[in-house]
Amino acid sequence: MDSIIVNGGSELHGQIHIAGAKNAALALMPVTLLTEEPLTLTNTPRLSDIRTMSQLLQSLGAEVTALNDGRVVALSSHGLTSTRADYDIVRKMRASNLVLGPLLAREGRAVVSLPGGCAIGARPMDIHTTALEALGAEIELKDGYLHAEARGGLKGAVVPLRFASVGATENLLMAATLAKGSTVIENAAREPEIVDLASCLRRMGAQIEGDGTSRIEIQGVDRLSGATHPVVTDRIELGTYMLAPVIAGGEVECVGGRLDLVTAFVEKLEAAGVEVEETQVGLKVRRANGRPSAVDVVTEPFPGFPTDLQAQMMAMLCTAEGTSVLEERIFENRFMHAPELMRMGADIEVHGGTATVKGVERLKGAPVMATDLRASVSLILAGLAAEGETQVNRVYHLDRGYEHVEEKLGAVGARIERVKER
Repeated sequence: MDSIIVNGGSELHGQIHIAGAKNAALALMPVTLLTEEPLTLTNTPRLSDIRTMSQLLQSLGAEVTALNDGRVVALSSHGLTSTRADYDIVRKMRASNLVLGPLLAREGRAVVSLPGGCAIGARPMDIHTTALEALGAEIELKDGYLHAEARGGLKGAVVPLRFASVGATENLLMAATLAKGSTVIENAAREPEIVDLASCLRRMGAQIEGDGTSRIEIQGVDRLSGATHPVVTDRIELGTYMLAPVIAGGEVECVGGRLDLVTAFVEKLEAAGVEVEETQVGLKVRRANGRPSAVDVVTEPFPGFPTDLQAQMMAMLCTAEGTSVLEERIFENRFMHAPELMRMGADIEVHGGTATVKGVERLKGAPVMATDLRASVSLILAGLAAEGETQVNRVYHLDRGYEHVEEKLGAVGARIERVKER
């Protein structure tokens, strides 16, 4: 497996271009299943998860073509040949479950394997199935597959979600666009990826109101047309690279960055003494004076602090002045990066869903192992602040969510390289 080698001690200066959002693109690609007309997505990130979703859609009979070096994805589902999403593909990625709603809406049936993804805790499918059952679907779990059927089609309903699940909101939103009558999603997720999905669906003729709030109303239509849609900026990649100059020192402008995507995150950065400035092309970040200050962090659904930035924030707080407390409220198994950071000299204590971080003046390079996608990049960030060499192993997770991380950081002055498996 590939490794990333980081030699710390170099300040960062320059621009980093932020890609389109992985989580948005993975929800937008299954939209093709709702229409026979072409769907074109621009500003698409070049990631292994995008390739996995492409393979899944192709297995259903969709045509998927990558253009412009993968930054544009052209999709067409004019002739679906299957409604079965097999385990061999679905096991690689949690977002594979997002074909369930569209297949039910268009074909009235679907057989979808229970999904895989990073081992960061339980992400139950019952929120998805209960929501779709409220629209009239009959769903049964057999041999690791969800067997779903909607005899006579889906019908609109008021659907309260017991948790503001992003995936369940996306599945239900897509399904409801072709359901008969009106659907109301209560306690809907409010993430920018939800707003981006709704925007794309509206371009295709869907009638949707309230996205970005906890109550979304959808009036079903008979058919959707094709469209061209730009994928929203990746707020998690944005936050990750905003932390790089805070950890390493220097000043970096994140091109394409938007303050509204990372408001709660920026509030914590500013509380830590970090300067964030809006520019004509994005967001500029600099560490104001010496080490950042300790801050407490609680992960929450949007618009709160994102769970997907918790590991990266912990890496920064490892060298902050003072003691920080991070509370993880989204996933119960998301501190697996803490022992690896401790190998680099970090002072961290974990008790259940809470981690206490006492900042140290300097981390020390060490061989460490990535346990999941966000943990991978947190260890790379920590390596920027460490004395000597840090070797991050098992970085196949990294390629699921970050395109060319060593090139982006290297271009602003980081001493970083990828070592191919021998």
